[in-house]
Amino acid sequence: MPLNVQENLPAIELLKEEHIFVMDSLRAATQDIRPLRVVVLNLMPLKITTETDLIRLLSNTPLQVEMEFMKIKGHTSKNTPIEHMQAFYKNFEDMADDYYDGMIITGAPVELLPFEEVHYWEELQTIFNWARTHVTSTLYICWAAQAGLHHFYGVPKYELPAKKFGVFRHTLREPYVPIFRGFDEEFFVPHSRHTEIRREDILKVPELKLLAESEEAGVAIVMSRGGREFYATGHSEYSPYTLNDEYMRDLAKGLPIQVPKNYYRNDNPAEGPVVRWRGHANLLFTNWLNYYVYQETPFDRGDIRFLKEL
Repeated sequence: MPLNVQENLPAIELLKEEHIFVMDSLRAATQDIRPLRVVVLNLMPLKITTETDLIRLLSNTPLQVEMEFMKIKGHTSKNTPIEHMQAFYKNFEDMADDYYDGMIITGAPVELLPFEEVHYWEELQTIFNWARTHVTSTLYICWAAQAGLHHFYGVPKYELPAKKFGVFRHTLREPYVPIFRGFDEEFFVPHSRHTEIRREDILKVPELKLLAESEEAGVAIVMSRGGREFYATGHSEYSPYTLNDEYMRDLAKGLPIQVPKNYYRNDNPAEGPVVRWRGHANLLFTNWLNYYVYQETPFDRGDIRFLKEL
């Protein structure tokens, strides 16, 4: 089944070129199916790129998904046309009375700031709390994962001596959790961050379950509330060239950046990337949608407020 997104979203045409089936809202309206409703709080600077990455993964499922985009009020994106934001994004206050089957909260380029110094931290905390009563399952990615774990459980983040940058091997601590159905014993995930959370801090909190980790990249995926919240420190959603674009950008700015590990063929940028995370990325998002959203959400979305831990 296709993903249902707002008509004229730029990602539609980009993904059609990849032969990915995306349905616009006009065609979806003719189908008598109760779609899953997923909201994305997109905090990444390149909004259209992130939209395309997420839609690519969410469309790889037999479920029909209706996707909406949320933004922080008063925050102006410097890298996305204002016309795009006005056409496809809503402020939280305009969505606060709605209920959603799933929610994704992305990373943000503010990780070196203390959480409380992020100018939209207060609104973000409000959104985090709102999600617990208005969303069946929420997936926090990268900085959002650190922010959510700090907000709900007091888990600290630590600045790294150098940027964690590349594609890293991971192993499963809890292989029989449904979100890992179909996973191999080892899998790869891209990482791009200056800070980390540590396993000892996760293991101190009884409400948290460490699901996967990496010898090089550390904590990878954490679950809480029986699957109503997932915290992923990496970027499984990244397209093949996202790390390359970040690397070239930082080089052009003269920033201290190393070649991303385990990414280019023979570690040579001239030979291009080796994509080794796409299969498990599709499994991760498909399993999340199936087992923790579709299987658990009530038919009447308003009943989400009565849900307990899964």
